[in-house]
Amino acid sequence: MLTISHLIKTYGDKKAVDDLSLHIAPGEICGFIGHNGAGKTTTLKAVTGILPFDKGEITVCGTSIREDPLTCKRQLAYIPDNPDLYDFMTGIRYLNFIADIFCIPADVRAERIRRLGDSFDLTKDLAQPIAAYSHGMKQKLAIIAAWLHEPQLILMDEPFVGLDPKASHLLKGMMREVCNAGGAIFFSTHVLEVAEKAVRQGRHHQERAADTRRQYGRGAGRRIAGERIPRTGGHVVMLKTLLRKQMTEIFRTYFYDTRKSKPRSKASTIFLFVMFGVLMIGVLGTMFTLLSIFLCAP
Repeated sequence: MLTISHLIKTYGDKKAVDDLSLHIAPGEICGFIGHNGAGKTTTLKAVTGILPFDKGEITVCGTSIREDPLTCKRQLAYIPDNPDLYDFMTGIRYLNFIADIFCIPADVRAERIRRLGDSFDLTKDLAQPIAAYSHGMKQKLAIIAAWLHEPQLILMDEPFVGLDPKASHLLKGMMREVCNAGGAIFFSTHVLEVAEKAVRQGRHHQERAADTRRQYGRGAGRRIAGERIPRTGGHVVMLKTLLRKQMTEIFRTYFYDTRKSKPRSKASTIFLFVMFGVLMIGVLGTMFTLLSIFLCAP
C-alpha cells in the first residue's frame, strides 16, 4: 500500500528526515511516533507530494509519487494537523467542492455527506460559513472531506487534537473500517498512549458503530455545479478546474446575505449581477460620451 525507501529530506544543513524506510501493507494502521521536530509532518507531506524530497523513493499502491503524483493523490487523503479550509465557503459547499474534484456522483456524495455529517453531529452546521466554525468543527469537516472519495490510504497528522472524546472514538473506529476494507492508515502523534489506543480501540468499533450513529438528517445547502476532472489530462486540467471553482465561490461570497446568515437565492444573485452589469454599462457609456465630446470639441 505504502512503501518509503531511504527517504532523505534536508533544510539547509539540517536533516529533517534521515534515511527513513518503512512499508505499510493493506489492512494495517501505522502510528508514526516521535517528539516535536522529529520529522513526522515532513514525512507525511513528502508522501502526499506536497513537499519535494532530496533522495529516496515513495510509492503508493505501486505508483511513484514523483513519476505520477496525480494517480497517487486519487488513492489517498491527507488531514494536516491544522486544517486550512476556505473560510468564505459554507461547510456543504466545501464538501461539494471536494466531491467535484474527485468526480463523486451527486447521489453518492449526498449519502456520504449525510452519513458522515450525522456521525460527527455536524449536519445541522453545514449551512454555516466555515469562518464561524470552532477548531474542533473544522477538524471534523476535514475528516469528512478526507473520507468522501473512500481513499485506500489515509494520512493524518495529529488527527485527535481538537476532537471531543466521542469524535475521537468514532474516528478510531472509522480507521479500523478502512483497514477492514483493504485500506491502510498512516498517522502521526508524539504521544505513545494515543497511538496504542487508536489501534486497540479501532478493532472493537464495528460492533458498536450502529449505536453511535443517529438517524440520517436532511443536508443543507446546494450542490456546486461544475465540470468534472477527467482521470487523465495532467496538472493543467486539474488547475483549470480548481481555478474555475475557486472563482465561482469568490463571486458567490460577494452575494452572501449577512442579515439572514445564508447565501442569497439564485434569483437574487442573478438580479444583482444584472444590476451590476447595467451600472457598469452606464458608467462606461458616460465615460465614452465625455471622451468623445472632449476629443471632438473645436
